[in-house]
Amino acid sequence: MTKLNQIIAVEKGVKSKAYAEVTDAHHRLQKSALLAGISRTYQPKDEEGEQYPPESTRVQVRAEEVLRQTASTLTRLFDVTATKDWANCEAKADVVVDGQVLLRAVPATYLLFLEKQLADLHTFVAKLPVLDASESWSYDQAADCWATEPVQTTKTKKIPRNHVKAEATDKHPAQVEVYYEDVVVGHWRTVKFSGALPASRVKELLDRVDKLQQAVKFAREEANNSEVTDQRIGERFFAYLLDGTISPQTPR
Repeated sequence: MTKLNQIIAVEKGVKSKAYAEVTDAHHRLQKSALLAGISRTYQPKDEEGEQYPPESTRVQVRAEEVLRQTASTLTRLFDVTATKDWANCEAKADVVVDGQVLLRAVPATYLLFLEKQLADLHTFVAKLPVLDASESWSYDQAADCWATEPVQTTKTKKIPRNHVKAEATDKHPAQVEVYYEDVVVGHWRTVKFSGALPASRVKELLDRVDKLQQAVKFAREEANNSEVTDQRIGERFFAYLLDGTISPQTPR
């Protein structure tokens, strides 16, 4: 009995071969010279007239013949694709994570969709913003985000001071030098906030995505291992197309 994964494996090759042969047939039918033939014989007016050999060109391509060859080529493609699509309607498997069924009887085609989505989700989660590891963070319910412990720093201001280098005399004024002194005028209380995530949370999410990816992959392999019933669609399809006949279809 044929397995679905075997049909999937050969489908690409059958499709490529069929498309190549159909394309070749199409190109041959566009070359009018290959479809044309001729036969000419010469009869002189009298027995003394000059003789010429007969001329002939054979028809190299017959449209009806190419049409039926093309139908034969496409019949295999139609059958393989039908077998796969019919089987996909029945191919299902459970998605199991940590020994528990997360999703039950998921169709193979949807499992393939999930695989692609999970690959995108892995990229998305891996690039989530992470809290600065150099800070200590705790969740602030009021701000509804992460916050650091308050840090207090001083605010200083340069205040001018006078330094008398020489006292005034009756002959000279005092020599005064101005300098600036940093004086504490207040305090800053700083709290940093962030909407990023702890590294442990991102790792937790990535681990779950990895588990889901493995579970979905195993489920798809199990679904694709189901047995299939070979479909015979192409012959009936092209029998009608070429000859207009529709024979009774055997129930499957």
